[in-house]
Amino acid sequence: MNAPVRRLSLVVAVLFASLLVSTTLIQYVFAADLNARPDNRRTLLSTFARERGEILVGQTAVAKSVPVDDEYKYQRVYDEPRLYAHVTGSYSFFGASGGLEQAENALLSGSSDKLFYRRVSDLFTGRRAQGANLETTLDPKVQAAAADGLRGIKGAAVALDPKTGAILAMVSNPTYDPNDLASHDLKVVERNSKALNADPDKPTLNRTINELYPPGSVFKVVTAAAALSTGEYDENSMLPGPAVLDLPDTSADLPNHDNRACGSSEEVTMTEALAVSCNTAFAYLGMQIGADALQSQAAKFGFGDALSVPMRVTPSSVPADLNKPQLAQSSIGQYDVQVTPLQMAMVAAGIGNRGTVMKPYLVQSVIGSDLSVIESADAEELSQAVSPEVAAQLTRMMEAVVEDGTGTKAQIPGVDVAGKTGTAQHGEGRKAHAWFISFAPANNPEIAVAVIAEDGGVAGSEAGGGTVAAPIAKQMMEARLNR
Repeated sequence: MNAPVRRLSLVVAVLFASLLVSTTLIQYVFAADLNARPDNRRTLLSTFARERGEILVGQTAVAKSVPVDDEYKYQRVYDEPRLYAHVTGSYSFFGASGGLEQAENALLSGSSDKLFYRRVSDLFTGRRAQGANLETTLDPKVQAAAADGLRGIKGAAVALDPKTGAILAMVSNPTYDPNDLASHDLKVVERNSKALNADPDKPTLNRTINELYPPGSVFKVVTAAAALSTGEYDENSMLPGPAVLDLPDTSADLPNHDNRACGSSEEVTMTEALAVSCNTAFAYLGMQIGADALQSQAAKFGFGDALSVPMRVTPSSVPADLNKPQLAQSSIGQYDVQVTPLQMAMVAAGIGNRGTVMKPYLVQSVIGSDLSVIESADAEELSQAVSPEVAAQLTRMMEAVVEDGTGTKAQIPGVDVAGKTGTAQHGEGRKAHAWFISFAPANNPEIAVAVIAEDGGVAGSEAGGGTVAAPIAKQMMEARLNR
């Protein structure tokens, strides 16, 4: 073979080798990244050509895919969209956004490793590939009651089954219509998405799990739990409850909401202090037990935990390195204490469940297109927040709040209700947030609730939580108990 032919052969061999290497890189090394590119139209069209799984509340599909006569093959449709928007999220040609659509996209689309053998079976049987269905834990009656109570109010309401951690209701207001983001008209979707993102009320924000608030007086339950757990206090321990508490190391004072003493003799039992929501008594109590005890107790209720339900939950927090005045403020749920409504529902549920906090979850079952159960959730203990004895004392104290304290508007005839009101300051000149947490029946609870009405309380008045938030919680509890 002469030299020119040899050189040509070498060039051809190099070209074939380059083609082989590049093909290998594209098909195996870079395949996942290329498939995941948002501008990969072929991948997106193939995804739309597969029927996406349903999201179920009871027997009702609140999110489903219906056949359409266009290149996308299926249209995502949401039933009762504004009621379940923050549970479902949305799905469009731009991808999954928020809620279960995003958190469980792999299962709904059928691409999850959990569905591998089903996909192999589909290849051999010729069965049309489909995504899995998700059966939620939601109680539609409780969900509707929460949405009805929050109508016209910016805020959130969440309910749990104390014994399992199952989420019974998840409502964030204001809400939106995910159908506006599921259109096959991409210009319409883009316009609607920009409008929602520009809305200062943040309608797509799930306030139940992703917004942090100062808890105000509902946090006094955590302070009481920390004190009772030391063994140095009980529900009848006497605490100072003056009109104003002189804070150490500062010229600032801490007053009660009504600028009056909590008891006739400026002393109250811990039960009475919780019933009337005595700031000075709980600020004093917090300084007595110390920052470490308070932070440790909060952690046992789930503060600081990175949870997913399966949507990611923003962790709640109690600040570290507190001086005495900061500790006093933190003990009544102010200063830099930050919580989600879900976290406060977990506190109420843990107390109602004899001190055991269960891990919250929203998906009960993953169901195949042939109705077989692929996966089912099991109740899982998150922590033992307090002993059963301490939980019993806290329950009686919270019952007193509802019986003749600040939470009387949560009373349900024939049912013992345990609860706690809260009014949280969050800025000079702004109305306080109104809170209420509760569980019922008190001695064997079927539901635990947390409600917040943003700017919904009367500034400086504990009546805010009792007047605004407690009736919403009552509606939700009655819906669960069929009252």
